[in-house]
Parts: sequence; structure tokens; C-alpha cells
Amino acid sequence: ILKTLNSWFWWENIWMPINCTWADFVDRDGLVFPKPHQLYATIPYAFVLLIIRFFSERYVAIPLAKALGIKNVRRVKPQPNPVLESYFRECSKHPSQSEIKGLAKKCNCTVHLVEKWFRRRRNLEIPTVLRKFQEAFWRFSFYLTSSIVGFIFLYDKPWFYDIWQTWVGYPFQTLLPSQYWYYMAEIGFYWSLIFTLGIDIKRKANPPGLCVIAFTFLFFSSQDFMAHVVHHLAAIGLMSGSWCGNYVRLGTLVIFVHDTADFWLEAAKMFNYARWEKTCNMLFIIFSIAFFITRIILFPFWILRATLYQPTYYSTTPVIAYFLFNGMLLTLQGLHLYWGYLIFKILKRFVFLK
Repeated sequence: ILKTLNSWFWWENIWMPINCTWADFVDRDGLVFPKPHQLYATIPYAFVLLIIRFFSERYVAIPLAKALGIKNVRRVKPQPNPVLESYFRECSKHPSQSEIKGLAKKCNCTVHLVEKWFRRRRNLEIPTVLRKFQEAFWRFSFYLTSSIVGFIFLYDKPWFYDIWQTWVGYPFQTLLPSQYWYYMAEIGFYWSLIFTLGIDIKRKANPPGLCVIAFTFLFFSSQDFMAHVVHHLAAIGLMSGSWCGNYVRLGTLVIFVHDTADFWLEAAKMFNYARWEKTCNMLFIIFSIAFFITRIILFPFWILRATLYQPTYYSTTPVIAYFLFNGMLLTLQGLHLYWGYLIFKILKRFVFLK
């Protein structure tokens, strides 16, 4: 069964133009092509990023937070109590007055002590401002680095200025070392986010960069953990699929368009945690401008134009991947419009209601 499913998944008509086979993508004559098995390397790269994250949060983010006036608040832990801990985890974090009285009798203590225990236990679930700052700093650092490196990798490429060049020579477009490392770092980053979901701050789902399925999933599930899992897997799936189909030129442009707005948002969060209100507001305005330029203008009129319209000039028989990837990218654009509407509402309140 697995062999049959594997043969169906790698059927040439799904991934590449007619009369092309996987044998055509063997490295030859100085041409290097992306290979699906190379994606396994993203797992160890993810652990390298986790090590970098640990040291950057500990030795850069914490001193920076202190310099900005953020203090590390130490919360008092409640006394160990297996009965109350079990009730807190399995039943309710906010028990009613009658439930508190019942727990007090069960634990042979006063109602006041039970209320105090639950209050302290709930406080432990709330992340400190310093922890929020550390996480925002890591995302800011990665998105900023990715944007700078992406621009360095792309600025001298002809397809960065002429989108038609993304299809010239397709599918036999050689893989550049810069494209390899760009993809490996991005996919590894999303794997690292999956590995740290259990310890990262639990929050309502933010508008993600490369999400396609996650927003739909949120309508059916209120579990923050699962929503983030779906989001990160969707991002990995999109990038991995474009790698296997050798849509690397377009893939790098999609990554660059998204990352250039994200680091402004993370910077705004950092200054928000530091209570630098004016700086935070200014950074959010810059983020909003970058978001509208990259995702409301460039993405549909530059990227989608290249994926929907231009392939018809190079092939009269679109492959299945054409409909699959364009369907996901169109869904992504729908989410961009929705998030743009929310950002516009925030800006409207900011300008007119202060």
C-alpha cells in the first residue's frame, strides 16, 4: 500500500510538464536540480536554529530587555497539592464558590487558602513580559536576517526585476547555492517552531506568514496548539512542494515578500512590551504600510500574475501542481485581504479615536 501511495504521489504528471520524468533531473553538465531527499536536512538545521535561539534569547534578548526597562517578575509558586493540581488541570482553572468549598473540605484547609492557591496557580500560566519579549526578539531577529539575506540573494537575479524570468528554461532551471540555503533556513525555522510549541507562549493565533489551511481550521477548533501545528505544517508543505516541483525561483520571491513585513510587527511587539508607546505606534504604522505594499499589491499583481497567467505561455497542458499551488496561493491572498481589513480597522481607530 505504501509503495502504491508513493508511486501515486511522485507521478510525473502531478509535478512537471508533459514528457518530463524524474530521470531528467539528474545533475549533469554543471546543472544542479533540487531533490526531495534534501528536505530531510531541514530537521537537523531546525535544531541548529534552536541552539542559536537559546543563546540569542539568553545573552542578547535579556540584556536588551533590561536596557529597555523590562523587569523579570518572579511569581510565587503555590504549595504542592496533588488534589488541587489535578482539579486545576482536568476540571476548571476558575472553580465556583461551591466547588472551592468542596475542595477545601477535601484538602482539610480553609476556603481562603484554596482561593489563594488557585490565584497563584493561574498566575503561573500567564507568561511574563520578559518571556514575551524574548520570543518576539527571536522572531524579529530571524525575519530581519531572512529579509536582508533574501535581498542579497535576489537583488542581482533577473527574475527579481522581470517576473517572466521565473519561467525561462523551466523545469530545467539549475539550483543555486543561495537558493538552497534560503529554503533550508526557512523550512528549518518552521520545524523549530513546531518543536517548541509546547514551551512557547500560548496565545490567540496571529496572522501568519505562509498559512493556507490554518485560518479555515480555526473555525472548527479553538485549540491554540493545534492551530499553530496546522499553520506551521502548511508553511512547510508549501515550501517543500515548491522545492520538489522546482518552483524555487517563485518560492524565494514568495518567502521574501512575506518576511519583509513580519519583522516590523515583531519589533512593534518588543517596544509594546517595553511600554515605548510612540515607538510602538510608529513601528506598527510602518508594518501596516509594508503589509499593504507586499501582500495587497505585490503578491497578487506580481506573484499571482506569474503563477496564474504566465505559465500558459510556456505550456498548453497545465499539470496538476498548477491547480494545486495556485489554489493555495489564492486562498492565501484571501487571508491577506482579511488581515488587511483588520489592520485597516486598527489604523482607523488609531488615527480617529487615539
